[in-house]
Order: sequence, then structure tokens, then C-alpha cells
Amino acid sequence: MYSLAQSVLVKGAAGEPLPSPFQGLARHEVEFRRGEFSLVAAGPGTGKSLFALNLALYGNMPVLYYSADSNAATQLTRATAILTGENVRDIKRKLLNDDFSEYLGYLSKRWWIRFNYDARPALHDLERDLRSYFEVFGMFPHLIVVDNITNVAGEVAAGDAESFTFGLEAMCEYMSEMARYTGAHVLALHHVIGEYSDGLQPIPLSGVKGKIGRVPNVILTIHKEIDGMDGRILHVSPVKNREGFEDSSGQTFSSYVFNSTNMQLTDVADGL
Repeated sequence: MYSLAQSVLVKGAAGEPLPSPFQGLARHEVEFRRGEFSLVAAGPGTGKSLFALNLALYGNMPVLYYSADSNAATQLTRATAILTGENVRDIKRKLLNDDFSEYLGYLSKRWWIRFNYDARPALHDLERDLRSYFEVFGMFPHLIVVDNITNVAGEVAAGDAESFTFGLEAMCEYMSEMARYTGAHVLALHHVIGEYSDGLQPIPLSGVKGKIGRVPNVILTIHKEIDGMDGRILHVSPVKNREGFEDSSGQTFSSYVFNSTNMQLTDVADGL
């Protein structure tokens, strides 16, 4: 047991916000704090993985990224484009033609950003990687990304809706405990229910698949706006936020221009 005064000494890095490129979210009092667990939910192809990757690469912080949804070639070319600002198609062509050496020196500076590309990692794989990360670097990552939470082989059940929700709640509790133990911010990506799967309208808290709003400190939903000219804006809604602004309807959001050339997200004026 700790008194309030003693708690000052044992808090560690808990509560320390990570560097974030998303100033619109900051204006909505959304921070990705170490020792906490958050969830980002969106329809397929909306851009939740790009959102997570832009956060992971910003500030050159220690990261462990579980990329079950995307393979190494996809993540490598996207990350290189985000970091260099160069055209992702040119980067992909160079990678496939074994002409990638010009980027290796630059990427090697991000030596403490590590990826696991297993399509179905188990809980013991997560624990093994965290122990290995600590063994190599003498610390845990500041950010752990799980893309997607339902790809993790564990307590998420594949049966009826009730058992699915129960298993997903258990997985959220596990990841919240992981955040507490490691002092990392754990960011998990997740899906939404069918009526919001096209990603074209604001997604409320009730639109998160499995309706798992209890455990995460922060829940963000993402919908998109397409201009018909290959342009896209991502709107990010804080539908749950224990220590700041929230709007469970999803109708309040901050907005980011998606540059399909270099995979970068750039703030625009907040949506209402």
C-alpha cells in the first residue's frame, strides 16, 4: 500500500504523454499517455493502420508494432515514405528491384522501432517479444501497437456475440495490464459494426464492434471524406476520453489530410 505522498515516488513514467503529430486531437485534450491503453476503431480501409504508423514513427521513440494486418513490404514502404516524404510507389518499386540501399542508412537511425509481422500472434508471443525488447535495450517500448486486437490468439472467442464480447473484454484487460506493467502506451486497432463499416459517417461509441467501452482510457473512431479526386480526409472522433473532452456520438472530430503519395497525415481545421 502507498500513501499519496509515496505514490509520487512509485508512479514511474505513468501518465507521461507520447510525442504526437495530431494537434487537432491535442486541442480536444486527447493524449497517448504511458501506462494507459487506448483503442482506435474504424471500418476496413479507412486508415486506422496509417494513423497508428504515423504516431509510431513520430518523434523517433521506442516502439514495438504488431502488424498482423500488413506484411513487411507494405509497412516498410509506408514507413519509408512517411519518414522521407518520398513517393511510396517509387519506394515500393525500388524495394522490389533490390535497389533499396539508399534508404537503409536513414532507416537504421530508427533502430529501436521494431515490428512483428505474425498474422496470428499469441499472448505468449507478445510476452516473449517484450522480454526480448527489454533484454536488448534495457527498457520497455514507450508505445506498443496491436494491429488488430482480434488478430491476437487468446481469449477472444469466435462463437456467439456474447462470448465474443466477453473474450474481447478479457483481451482489453490483458492489454491494460500490459500497459501498467511495462509503462508503455498500448494502442490497439479494432473494427466497427456493419452499418459503419463503409467509413463514410461519424462512428459513435456504440458503433465499436463488441461494444467494449469499459476498459480503454481513450477510444477514437475514424471515418473518411473522399473528394472524388483521389483526395481523402480522415476525421478522428474522441468517443471516450477519461481525462479530457469526449463526445460519444462521434459527431465532434479533428481532421487530417491524407497524402496518398507519402502516406503522411496533416492537420486541418477541426470538424464539428
